[in-house]
Amino acid sequence: MTNWPLLLGMPLWFWLFILPAMVALFCRLARFRIQPLLKPVWRMLDRVYLASGIIAAIFMITILVIIMAQMAARWLNIPFEGSTEFAGYAMAATSFFALAHALSRGAHIRVSILLNLNRYTRLWLDAFATLIAAVIATYFARFAVKTNFMSEILNDRTQGQDQIPEWILSILKMPGTFPTEWATLWANTSNELIFTPVWVPQIPMSIGTILLAIALWDNLIRLLVTSETAIKGEVVK
Repeated sequence: MTNWPLLLGMPLWFWLFILPAMVALFCRLARFRIQPLLKPVWRMLDRVYLASGIIAAIFMITILVIIMAQMAARWLNIPFEGSTEFAGYAMAATSFFALAHALSRGAHIRVSILLNLNRYTRLWLDAFATLIAAVIATYFARFAVKTNFMSEILNDRTQGQDQIPEWILSILKMPGTFPTEWATLWANTSNELIFTPVWVPQIPMSIGTILLAIALWDNLIRLLVTSETAIKGEVVK
């Protein structure tokens, strides 16, 4: 198994790194004509980032609910096995789903001392930094997804006490299978509790890193088209 398999006759690194960079360069060269076409796409992506932030907030509330359930279970002397693991999964999901939304709100730490030297080099220094960040995030996302597949192939299971119904796995596997295989999938599904496969809590990591990579490429294109960064920090009064 190679790290960068061929896709439509081209290595995967071309589609993940070279093609987005070429698209960004083209958008810069044709910025005046292409900007009206990109505005609806930008609005749609902003909604995706907002939805990601909402999901992160839901998982944060889930952590609170689990902690409250742990307290109640302790007071009532009722076992709540796997609660610590589930809280950890919710915390990881909160962190990764919040990445893209936090970037669009300027919540990530950005060292701008070099950007503020003068207005002539600001654009290209910012573009270079965003390009490097987009490449790193894309690299991270590619191997986060690969980790999901490897965990599923190895049938890696949690080492904790957390268990989930087997039908949850069937629901999560449906998008990755053909509809013709769904009948067989559900025929082999039971209602029994099984130890959580590691790839299940890894899904938010993959989705979050993919959204972050998309957000960085998106911000690079916006910067090159409008000559202004779309990352605006919120001012707290």
